[in-house]
Amino acid sequence: MPSSVMPTPRRGDGQPASAAVSAVGLRKSYGEKIVLGGIDLTIPAGSVFALLGPNGAGKTTAVKILSTLITADAGEAHVLGHDLGTDVQGVRAAIGVTGQFSAVDGLITGEENMLLMADLHHLPKAEGRRIAAELLGRFDLTEVAKKPASTYSGGMKRRLDLAMTLVGSPRVIFLDEPTTGLDPRSRHNMWGIIRDLVSDGVTVFLTTQYLEEADELADLIAVLNDGKIVAEGTAEELKRLIPGGHIRLRFTDPVAYQSAASALREVTGDEDALTLQIPSDGTQRELRSVLDWLDSLGIEADELTLHTPDLDDVFFALTGNSQNKENAR
Repeated sequence: MPSSVMPTPRRGDGQPASAAVSAVGLRKSYGEKIVLGGIDLTIPAGSVFALLGPNGAGKTTAVKILSTLITADAGEAHVLGHDLGTDVQGVRAAIGVTGQFSAVDGLITGEENMLLMADLHHLPKAEGRRIAAELLGRFDLTEVAKKPASTYSGGMKRRLDLAMTLVGSPRVIFLDEPTTGLDPRSRHNMWGIIRDLVSDGVTVFLTTQYLEEADELADLIAVLNDGKIVAEGTAEELKRLIPGGHIRLRFTDPVAYQSAASALREVTGDEDALTLQIPSDGTQRELRSVLDWLDSLGIEADELTLHTPDLDDVFFALTGNSQNKENAR
């Protein structure tokens, strides 16, 4: 399915002018298994990009390639102007990575985990302690900083993991399913942290199995299936790709119901419930048109509701995995 995103202007070196991350034709195979079949990405600076896809679609492989953990078989990519093929150290200096599984060492304290990360970034001792204290406070971990990380809850470990990622002040952060296994409150807390990062100008590359998470956070979403990007756009643009949106009119007066049912085209009626369902693409213009048309006929509905496909519908329509829909929510 073609992308609904307009092409991004490119600089003379082929990299999108305002992109924090860009990739063209990334490919990766393991034996005969094609994991990535030539994907293109353009991620604007200071935005949240969400990569969705079923298990095994290639999401983690894409993150590993772009974060220099593995190399692609073909294609090219840039991160903040650094060529992934010729300037690996430049890329690594500019990014942070938080994977599906925590990098926190449970045998030492939260503070010690932070200071260890500061040492890995070759920060002077005083600066490392200052940054560690600042980040522990920012992530509400000061009170437990002296306790072993093994005593932390799942949400606290994820916050510590992300705080450790920020020690080097990365401008691009890869979050590979960062809220998997967290309870709803911890997940919402993490969303707030991600929003704060973006407000500071950080670019976030997010993979997630929670469609609500992508809907809440992402400025741009791509759906990956069988190693190919099958759709890309904002959440609202993707929802409009899938049929099923409709306007629902409910009446209490049977005469008004019959009048509307006779006058409206392509309408599905439920005479017992006195409701009519009109296909709709969900645009404000179309909704206003229906209201104006009813008003011109002197017909008044007692209730009007607009129903649009959600990201669940989009995801399962594009990946052909609808039988597992309830399990994936």
